[in-house]
Amino acid sequence: MKIATYNVNGVNGRLPVLLKWLAERQPDIVCLQELKAPQEKFPEAEILEAGYHAVWLGQKSWNGVAVLTKDKKAEVLRTRLPGEEEDEASRYLEVKVGDLVIACIYLPNGNPTPGPKFDYKLRWFERLDAHAEVLVTSGKKVFLIGDFNVIPTDEDVYKPEKFKNDALMLPEVREAFFSLISQGWTDAIRHLHPTETIYTFWDYFRKAYERNAGMRIDHFLLSPSALLLLKEAKVDTHVRGWEKSSDHTPVWIEIES
Repeated sequence: MKIATYNVNGVNGRLPVLLKWLAERQPDIVCLQELKAPQEKFPEAEILEAGYHAVWLGQKSWNGVAVLTKDKKAEVLRTRLPGEEEDEASRYLEVKVGDLVIACIYLPNGNPTPGPKFDYKLRWFERLDAHAEVLVTSGKKVFLIGDFNVIPTDEDVYKPEKFKNDALMLPEVREAFFSLISQGWTDAIRHLHPTETIYTFWDYFRKAYERNAGMRIDHFLLSPSALLLLKEAKVDTHVRGWEKSSDHTPVWIEIES
């Protein structure tokens, strides 16, 4: 079984790219972020025609998350993190697919720093941390998947000195990320590729993709029982080079089904 994550950076504008990649890779479960589409504008019919059922949380102009599944629609467990009932941003969607719990995450960027956007990011991280602890201690096969907007280490970005004041890798953000992992989660990419240079995002400026001047901010965090199923973890780097592609590229893992 293949489980993927893809920040599409506008699901309608990038729909041809998404459909092309779905046909090529044939993942079983896909978490999408940054839909940039209101609820009623999500391209459900086109995605269904491609062989996928969808559940989604839209939001006009910004944010938005979705989970695509083959065979049957996922069961929605939660559409907000506990403690964020007044937060209108569509950034978290937790579903059940068989005996798997999938949390699709689009964590706030946090820039510019310092400022309210960075403060919001840290508060959101605190809520995620609290809920993740409940999930990881449940004993269930849980996958925290998506765009975390976190560069975990200097090895995860091209020229880290350029990002020392960026909200993606400030000490508070890295501390929050590794506090989360310390609950018992495993970073699937680094678990299988501990020393390899791996990026999942390349900016549109200064030919970043062509120079491989990227960063790794899209992650799979697996609970202990989910980790036992892990077989492979890959980044479809070539998709970033397609015409009108997102600045992110799909990332996927393969697990025993």
